[in-house]
Amino acid sequence: MSSNEDIHKVIDMIGHHRICMMTAVGADNTLQGWPMTVMKVEDDGELWFFSSIGASPVEEVGTESQVNLSFTGKNDWLSVHGFAAIITSEPKAREMWNEAAAAFYPDGPESKDLVLIRVRPEGAQYWESPGGAISTVFQWAKARMTGEEIDVGESRTLNL
Repeated sequence: MSSNEDIHKVIDMIGHHRICMMTAVGADNTLQGWPMTVMKVEDDGELWFFSSIGASPVEEVGTESQVNLSFTGKNDWLSVHGFAAIITSEPKAREMWNEAAAAFYPDGPESKDLVLIRVRPEGAQYWESPGGAISTVFQWAKARMTGEEIDVGESRTLNL
């Protein structure tokens, strides 16, 4: 796959799974994770999230931090790693605004509590398993009984 194809593959997978776990190294040097909803994915693969001043992800990410985003679906899994930064931009918040965000930020995109988290991905790894987890368990059992090699689908590591 070309770099452009890699980015489009990742963007397509994220489009199917808007919620992920964002993991970063916390101030105490332990891994910390939070469920986050992707608000926008740019054509270059850059991801945007809404968060609140004082929220754990914002405090842990700080100016810039290495993060991992884990997405899961019925038949596929995606892990994206890159660098996150906290951004304050009312125009960008307005661009991404939707009714779901209004439930969390009733003052709209100009809310004083609203900040953005931008993640610039450096790489990703995905696994697509036809039939999902149940099929994988079946494939494993079949391989154990017949001695045949298990078919667990496609897994790739991508540089973005």
